[in-house]
Amino acid sequence: MTVSSRRPESTVAVDPGQSYPLGATVYPTGVNFSLYTKYATGVELLLFDDPEGAQPQRTVRLDPHLNRTSFYWHVFIPGIRSGQVYAYRVFGPYAPDRGLCFNPNKVLLDPYARGVVGWQHYSREAAIKPSNNCVQALRSVVVDPSDYDWEGDRHPRTPYARTVIYELHVGGFTKHPNSGVAPEKRGTYAGLIEKIPYLQSLGVTAVELLPVHQFDRQDAPLGRENYWGYSTMAFFAPHAAYSSRHDPLGPVDEFRDLVKALHQAGIEVILDVVFNHTAEGNEDGPTLSFKGLANSTYYLLDEQAGYRNYTGCGNTVKANNSIVRSLILDCLRYWVSEMHVDGFRFDLASVLSRDANGNPLSDPPLLWAIDSDPVLAGTKLIAEAWDAAGLYQVGTFIGDRFGTWNGPFRDDIRRFWRGDQGCTYALSQRLLGSPDVYSTDQWYAGRTINFITCHDGFTLRDLVSYSQKHNFANGENNRDGTNDNYSWNYGIEGETDDPTILSLRERQQRNLLATLFLAQGTPMLTMGDEVKRSQQGNNNAYCQDNEISWFDWSLCDRHADFLVFSRRLIELSQSLVMFQQNELLQNEPHPRRPYAIWHGVKLKQPDWALWSHSLAVSLCHPRQQEWLYLAFNAYWEDLRFQLPRPPRGRVWYRLLDTSLPNLEACHLPDEAKPCLRRDYIVPARSLLLLMARA
Repeated sequence: MTVSSRRPESTVAVDPGQSYPLGATVYPTGVNFSLYTKYATGVELLLFDDPEGAQPQRTVRLDPHLNRTSFYWHVFIPGIRSGQVYAYRVFGPYAPDRGLCFNPNKVLLDPYARGVVGWQHYSREAAIKPSNNCVQALRSVVVDPSDYDWEGDRHPRTPYARTVIYELHVGGFTKHPNSGVAPEKRGTYAGLIEKIPYLQSLGVTAVELLPVHQFDRQDAPLGRENYWGYSTMAFFAPHAAYSSRHDPLGPVDEFRDLVKALHQAGIEVILDVVFNHTAEGNEDGPTLSFKGLANSTYYLLDEQAGYRNYTGCGNTVKANNSIVRSLILDCLRYWVSEMHVDGFRFDLASVLSRDANGNPLSDPPLLWAIDSDPVLAGTKLIAEAWDAAGLYQVGTFIGDRFGTWNGPFRDDIRRFWRGDQGCTYALSQRLLGSPDVYSTDQWYAGRTINFITCHDGFTLRDLVSYSQKHNFANGENNRDGTNDNYSWNYGIEGETDDPTILSLRERQQRNLLATLFLAQGTPMLTMGDEVKRSQQGNNNAYCQDNEISWFDWSLCDRHADFLVFSRRLIELSQSLVMFQQNELLQNEPHPRRPYAIWHGVKLKQPDWALWSHSLAVSLCHPRQQEWLYLAFNAYWEDLRFQLPRPPRGRVWYRLLDTSLPNLEACHLPDEAKPCLRRDYIVPARSLLLLMARA
């Protein structure tokens, strides 16, 4: 192929530069560029003075004899510095049937680009067509990571046992007109900074940000926009649209401002990272970077050089290839060492355990390298331990440090409170940290990330308001999104003004949240569940960049009492040592270690029968002198539970009763009222927590 439009006159680079480090590295006298591209026959470095300029002001043609070492092309350009905009053209054979997709018509991003510009004229369609796309192409930005004042910033290093994760979308958190954020800062890192006091008041200790790596908003069908961000094109670059600044270095600096501000508030930053696929899709997708550099290196291909698709997104990254493995590790280290983030949640992480043929590896090199890397040693590592092709590894995911999203917790707790049969034993296991799922000899609080909802699926309010998904707004005839929601509308589908149904729905939301925060492990709360945010029954709002997905700040007033309940519940769980254990509870009395004793409506007689809908448990911590009693009634009638005798000199105090209104349901120990009965009638579909105090 040839370039279809005239380019500025090329010049041969004088200084050969060096192959390491990859990407653009700033030195006092200039910048070294290094790019990996296997089988390429030529490389041009394009330098732009105007980030949105139609053509580069300078094109540097690299000499394969002077500027290439093995498969690395490199050059040192004196006199340029941080903020310089650049891109590449790469020449080589175009033979897709052999996995080679070189096309010098395509202007390519540096895989190590730390910033991305060119959004004003970017066209995904132009990157798909074979013709020259320079005018509509994205460009990389040279960034000097040392050029920032962190003001002594330190990682909070909150232990898992004291961690409360809040999953949020940077754009959607402040984009609503009623957010109180200035229009120019809505939906940005700067806007999120203004809402840190809200996060502090809620009591969360970590935010898990939906993807902030630069992604392709145009990667969505039917002319829609990709809202969630699971369509990465530049793993080292913060998403530019989340910045209120529009200069080339603005997104990098504003993201660092956000991290620094969150750390000052004691809140950790966990990034949702998408190393399982990229925005380039399959053979019908665009050529943005990896395809045009080393297609068969970066992607899993089948025998006909077609893209293996274990992600449901068109392609699958060849994560255990040595080059790709190095890129991912370099990326993680960069975000920790230079951007100061505190951890990562790996999307479809089971993909990262597959070999070059797509087969699961028993000891995947990449995952072990992440697990044991010294730079990442203090970070939180969380895996979504499954993929879109049926590989499911919750409880068996490799490594000594990876926690996993506990899918069984989500499903079993939903089913128990919905009233499904055969759920009481599963409830007992979820409450104790899922020892039936995770290896007990390697268990710690971070092994299980407990959640009821997440971005993918119903919100908490919709979970008790809809029996079916309602995704027609996505334009796919309601075929998208999961059908296995374990939800119930309690009589009327969707919104209603029936006070009986509304009261029951609210009680069930209290039940679900309370179970989340009273279970062993690390809880994760989803943005807006604390104020009953709804997506109108849409359980796959990936393309809804509108009020369906945004945080509606008026809910803080409209549901102020539920917000108070949520805050008190988090504070209560954080105040009790029983819910901060980093080891499994014993299943029988122990003189020193915390333990559990199971009951039913009668003491020490748990009912594990198929038709049982109730369970109770005593939680005892001898060393901390903490005694608790929990009763769960998912039955549709009230049940009378026998109470165990409290320790000598103590009486039971009621900390939580979800049958009561929001403002009366939850109390801290010092505010609790005594309960002097020998039994307690736990109303239908409610939860009780007592504490023995002097």
